[in-house]
Amino acid sequence: MHSELSMRLGFSCSDNRKSKTCTEPRRSIRNPKWLGIIALGVTFAMCGVVAQAQQPTLVPRIGYLSARDAASESTRAEAIRQALRELGYIEGQNIAIEYRYAERKADRYPELAAELVRLKVDIILVTGGGRLILAAKNATKAIPIVMVRAVIDPVKAGIVKSLAVPAATSPALQPLA
Repeated sequence: MHSELSMRLGFSCSDNRKSKTCTEPRRSIRNPKWLGIIALGVTFAMCGVVAQAQQPTLVPRIGYLSARDAASESTRAEAIRQALRELGYIEGQNIAIEYRYAERKADRYPELAAELVRLKVDIILVTGGGRLILAAKNATKAIPIVMVRAVIDPVKAGIVKSLAVPAATSPALQPLA
């Protein structure tokens, strides 16, 4: 046992105390408890390094707000998912979409918009008319809102000041290279 341990630790001595092949005094651990404590310490240190290396990745989240129901929105939602796939975003892999449908009930617009804001989505995609867009605009000043199928002129309705491209785009949804 001793010779096996001494070989692993990098020194070789005979068990014979009178041997001339080993000039060093015989090495031994006088208190085996310390060996156990050191081994545990090294184990915990190594496990801690592995756990710190695993960082969660942030997945961009889109809030999808519709005035209609899921069945009548399915074609439009699929077209949006296809456009996102072309940019390299695949739902459930590197992007998440939170769907909220008002089912043609205008009194639910503010509630659903506020729910998306509480979920801290990166962008709100509104597929509906002026009242739904205004509900989203009233729910947040910080989250960008994208209007799809807006049958009104957002400038004339006072929703936006102009249709110019904003100076800063949302960093959460950039095309993947």
